[in-house]
Amino acid sequence: MIKFFRIISVAVCITIFAIGSCLLSFIIFPLGALFVPEKFRRNFYTTIVHYSWKIFTALIQIAGCVRVKMIGDFSDIRGKIIVASHPSLIDIVLLIGKIPNSVCIAKQGLMKNFIMRNIVKHAYIVNGGDSSEFITEAKQLLAAGFNIVIFPTGTRTKKGEDIKIHKGAAQLAIASGVDITPIKIDCDYEFLQKNRSMLDVGNHIVNYTLEIQPSISLKDFDCGELTEIKLRNHISEKIKQAISQ
Repeated sequence: MIKFFRIISVAVCITIFAIGSCLLSFIIFPLGALFVPEKFRRNFYTTIVHYSWKIFTALIQIAGCVRVKMIGDFSDIRGKIIVASHPSLIDIVLLIGKIPNSVCIAKQGLMKNFIMRNIVKHAYIVNGGDSSEFITEAKQLLAAGFNIVIFPTGTRTKKGEDIKIHKGAAQLAIASGVDITPIKIDCDYEFLQKNRSMLDVGNHIVNYTLEIQPSISLKDFDCGELTEIKLRNHISEKIKQAISQ
């Protein structure tokens, strides 16, 4: 019986998220494009997404779907490259709901999502495969004080899996000189993980832990003695050690 009510709670929360995404994508963001001056639009879009996902994070906790524990100081993250482990579908919601002025790197495939594509277009950086365009846009946003959120595995992973780290975060750190803030995300049940039903909720509240790890800086490496490829590999290995579950 408890599991049945948890399934209902999760289904209701997913429905609310879908409705909220539609409101953002088809009403609020188009209105922003009409009435907000262009130079303020990115800040407008990211602020709207931050508070929307902050409210949703509170909702799913009130509904008894999940419990979220934060370890570390999330209040002073600004102009950083954030790399995080990626165990579940809502990781980005939890992160951006907690950390304002944050923009996520999104796959080109999300632009095909009818509901999410307008949100992705305005509030994310779409990685279309051209690394130079990605680096240029990301550097501009970092310089403006935005955080760039990257899931360096590129896809959801399982606990204990030997993860592969993609080069984008290390490339951006080298190009921008900005420190990397690793965040390890863990959950005690395979909720919203890859190849699992959204309604596979288990018999108890799913506990999420988001823990800030020591920052990774170019100062940690002997940059003068390393080629860019070797430096990138060293940074990627540091990222892997910081976020592996």
